[in-house]
Amino acid sequence: MTARDGPQDRYKAVWLIFFILGLGTLLPWNFFMTAREYFISRLADTENMSHLGNQTGGAALSHSYLQSMFDNFMTLCAMVPLLVFTCLNSFIHQRIPQQIRILGSLVAIGLVFLITAIMVKVAMEPLPFFVFTMISIVFINSFGAILQSSLFGLAGLLPANYTAPIMSGQGLAGIFAALAMIFSIAIGAQQPESFIGYFTTACAAIVLAVFSYILLPRTDFFRYYSMKDKTEYHVYNAELETKRDLIKKDELNGMEQNSSKIIPVHSPDEKSSVISIFKKLWLMAVSVCLVFTVTIGVFPSVTAKVHTSLGEGNEWGLYFIPVSCFLMFNLFDWAGRSLTALFTWPGKDSYLLPAMVILRVIFIPLFMLCNVQPRDYLPVVFSHDAWYIIFMIFFSISNGYLASLCMCFGPKKVLAHEAETAGAVMAFFLALGLALGAAISFLFQILV
Repeated sequence: MTARDGPQDRYKAVWLIFFILGLGTLLPWNFFMTAREYFISRLADTENMSHLGNQTGGAALSHSYLQSMFDNFMTLCAMVPLLVFTCLNSFIHQRIPQQIRILGSLVAIGLVFLITAIMVKVAMEPLPFFVFTMISIVFINSFGAILQSSLFGLAGLLPANYTAPIMSGQGLAGIFAALAMIFSIAIGAQQPESFIGYFTTACAAIVLAVFSYILLPRTDFFRYYSMKDKTEYHVYNAELETKRDLIKKDELNGMEQNSSKIIPVHSPDEKSSVISIFKKLWLMAVSVCLVFTVTIGVFPSVTAKVHTSLGEGNEWGLYFIPVSCFLMFNLFDWAGRSLTALFTWPGKDSYLLPAMVILRVIFIPLFMLCNVQPRDYLPVVFSHDAWYIIFMIFFSISNGYLASLCMCFGPKKVLAHEAETAGAVMAFFLALGLALGAAISFLFQILV
């Protein structure tokens, strides 16, 4: 190891820790969404409970007001806190220590799931249970936003490829959720008590993430990069003082004046403004925002309403959306995120990257022209299942790959001491893209 190379990531321990932390950021929320049928079933009117069916889409559930509005309120309670707290973290991260933000968020999310698991055995009326569930969603996404943006800020201190394991871990969380959904279909109707397993599994994942984070500062690799800018600053200052001493001993006129041109000192402890940092990485920030605006604009609001053309009465009709929509999206999204660990083309200064992001807009009309039902205006152009699956593969792999590139490159377009703030700013624009996508998804549904 040379003086400039720094220590190696032995056994890829730091990479694995960031992967587990990335998994921990989205696994709780994905498990929450997977248990959607549990929540809706508990919101049914007591006199209609006997009408609960085994269909995963919830069509056979009694259509009480709380049930019919559950998805709308769930999205509202998820996206608004996610955006607000990600924005707040961009400013408060300089005042609240990183350890408190990350560990505190993990512990808070774990406690919410522990309480949710206990509540499975507690009888409640639909309205109080609805309020409790929405408050839980708000808490999970509020702390999840702080955790996610803090994690990206932390990864900004490391080499660019250490944002990739966070994105990859988040993608794997979606795969687990999709497999859980398929498994629930395969075994048919579930007793409410079986959902205790979902919530306790999420708690176990949180505990694993907490222990992983505690181990992180113990690795030489992380310690080196987290203190690298300050170490370089102190070494530079020591060299600078030596130069000044030599200059003072030199009696040649003008030497001190010339030396002043080579000693601009910028302390890494000085805080740069969020605006000045944004001006350096605005292209990456806007790009990641557009990636998720396009993705959430059609997934799952449009993509989940596509019907198979191979017969809905057979078994494939039952698994079509869970497999070709949710599982396939999460699988190829994870593959796209993981590709950035192998190569990062195009580069951070290439205009080809934002051009590729803009080209993803084409997926919006492509999915709207698939066999989306019900529909009022647009014709069905791509009726066969194969078209839908092909679109989904390219849609999901481009989402994972381009989003990961943007998140990796953003903190690398600023100075070392600005990297953590840059990561928080990038996380805010990621959340902004999710919120904008959720908003315009209503428009795309209407246009179909």
